[in-house]
Amino acid sequence: MGELLDRMEPLLAAMPAVKSPEGHVHFKNKLVWTLAVLILYFALTNIPVFGLDSSSQDVFLYWRALLAGASGSIVHLGIGPIVTASIVLQLLKGADILDIDTSDTRGQVMYMGLQKILIMVMIVVEAAPNLVGGFMRPDSTIAQNFFGGNLFAVSLLIFFQICIGGFLVFMLDEVVTKWGIGSGVGLFIIAGISQAIVNGFINWSAVSDPYPVGFFPRLVAIGLDGASYFQYFGKDILAFITTVAIFLIIVYVESTRIEIPLAHAQVRGARARFPVKLIYASVLPMILVRVLQANIQMVGMFLSNVGITVLGKFSGQQPAGGLMYFLAPINGPQNWMWWAYDLGHPVWEVILRLSIDITFMVVGGAIFALFWIKTAGLDSKDVARQIQLSGMSIPGYRRNPQVLEKYLDRYIPKVTIIGGVFIGLLSVVANLFGVIGAVSGTGLLLTVSITYRLYEEIASQQIMEMYPFMRTFFGKE
Repeated sequence: MGELLDRMEPLLAAMPAVKSPEGHVHFKNKLVWTLAVLILYFALTNIPVFGLDSSSQDVFLYWRALLAGASGSIVHLGIGPIVTASIVLQLLKGADILDIDTSDTRGQVMYMGLQKILIMVMIVVEAAPNLVGGFMRPDSTIAQNFFGGNLFAVSLLIFFQICIGGFLVFMLDEVVTKWGIGSGVGLFIIAGISQAIVNGFINWSAVSDPYPVGFFPRLVAIGLDGASYFQYFGKDILAFITTVAIFLIIVYVESTRIEIPLAHAQVRGARARFPVKLIYASVLPMILVRVLQANIQMVGMFLSNVGITVLGKFSGQQPAGGLMYFLAPINGPQNWMWWAYDLGHPVWEVILRLSIDITFMVVGGAIFALFWIKTAGLDSKDVARQIQLSGMSIPGYRRNPQVLEKYLDRYIPKVTIIGGVFIGLLSVVANLFGVIGAVSGTGLLLTVSITYRLYEEIASQQIMEMYPFMRTFFGKE
């Protein structure tokens, strides 16, 4: 594998990239870049794919909260290709198949180049089944008016538009990472889910019954009409309680940490603490787990649409039976409360599906959390090196990277696994009871956690603007 990567090095180094800033980017400029990318993202979500028929299906309908795309728009794929490429890379690096040292410049260039190649491949791989599988259908009227009735030409045009949109999302993510605050992936998730949550609270439209779907308009309308709150509002109350509970739990857990004391080797009295949070790997590994599920469901739906039902049949975007039914995630009370809903499946099948979903999320959360810290440079070895380079050490221990690594191994791997399991369980519970705005529980969990960490990063950026010498200390320059 190493020899192949060495041969590919010229190609990896030549991959398209956003130019990195040559010096320090002022905090105000970072805010401007972040806001500009956010506005452009919202603009892209409102550009429909030209030539798309209105009867088209959205294969990722139940994953929109996580994929941060807009159905039928030029950014239809959202962050799906980026996350899928990350899954592949993390599995390769976690299994030590991919031997790239990301601690040096050459390794970072090769890793980023390989990631970009994989992202472009995944854009094509995720765009193609939407057309070949018959999910995104070409408009016959547009084909007749512009292409002489050639539906294949319209399908090809749709394919190119989706690929261009996927590439734009990838480049915007890199702009935020290098010039803005946080990451584009996190920013797009926050934007999409926040919009859905606000819509879930104040939407005045009526869909399945005479009352508005928005929480507060529905609350008022049912009260004025004198209807039964139990009949028309029970599910909404459950979703509201879950939403508030998830918000409070995540904010509390984000502040729960083990603090390792540090002292500067040369500056007497200079002390600090290295925090090992309960959610040390962040909640981003949950995206990897859910997107892996989404890709499995996409394969099953594609095979079902072309007449191969060995993995299960689909009714629209929902698996109706077979292996795909048991591997599908739970998306609300309507998927598992057999005593309140007609699920169309025996109780044992519902319980088995629920058990598989819990196991998948808990085990997947722990595994991907471990892979994540190794890939992101947050494992004991990398953290020990960072502490060593900063001139800090743990009081009472020799100033040696191996000693630091051994000390950190007492906490980081264990906390990472516990945090991954906890987030997996919390995500499942949130999905079981549903949340406001028809976003998944995982999506809400991600939004709250990413927003909290974005707030922490903004605070640290402001401190470093006030005290410039700290930028060198934290490796920001």
